[in-house]
Amino acid sequence: MRQSPAMCSTEREDLIQYSPQRIIEARKLPSQAETIFNSGETVETLLSRVPVLAQSPTQRSVSDLDYLSELLAIQQSDGPKKLGFFGTRNMGLTHQKLVEIVSYAYASTDNHIYTSGALGTNAAVIKGALRANAPSKLTVILPQSLKRQPAESQDLLNQVGDLIEMPENDELPLLEASRICNRKIIASVQQVICFAFHDSRLLLETCEEAKDAKKIVTLFYLD
Repeated sequence: MRQSPAMCSTEREDLIQYSPQRIIEARKLPSQAETIFNSGETVETLLSRVPVLAQSPTQRSVSDLDYLSELLAIQQSDGPKKLGFFGTRNMGLTHQKLVEIVSYAYASTDNHIYTSGALGTNAAVIKGALRANAPSKLTVILPQSLKRQPAESQDLLNQVGDLIEMPENDELPLLEASRICNRKIIASVQQVICFAFHDSRLLLETCEEAKDAKKIVTLFYLD
């Protein structure tokens, strides 16, 4: 039996708390984002009209543009960072488009993006960074070797210049290999951005570990 697509990523209400440097936030993503993409606007045009909003310590629903602008404001406040993106592979097309735009914006503004190779969130992050034509700003770390990744991911992953495989984990259960992968990404970044459901245990565990490692953590709930 073939393994599920590898995921490096995690959820829980108690992640809403204050950090000495930043706010660790949990938010609910919008469901009406189709209105943004039905206009035929390019990514560049959309980003040019996204207002910059200050981060809020409260949990709330945000509109599509608020959601984009709050993520963009993260990097605008402190300049380029090393950012780790984690998230579920069970992400709808609309939210994948939003994540792709955010990834594009970060890579275009000299941030270095780290993610893994699963479908859903990871694939959207990779697509956005590749569209920015900044190959040196994207690092993809796989929990196992490239040959263990699903066929649907192979073409996209082969476009990544800095692709790190961990064939030493090929004999491990995928869950354990993913934990190792997540920790490697956490160790490489200053900030973690995660898209998860309330029952995404591995993703929530990853956010907790990042918090314990004194990383800035921003968590978005998809449900």
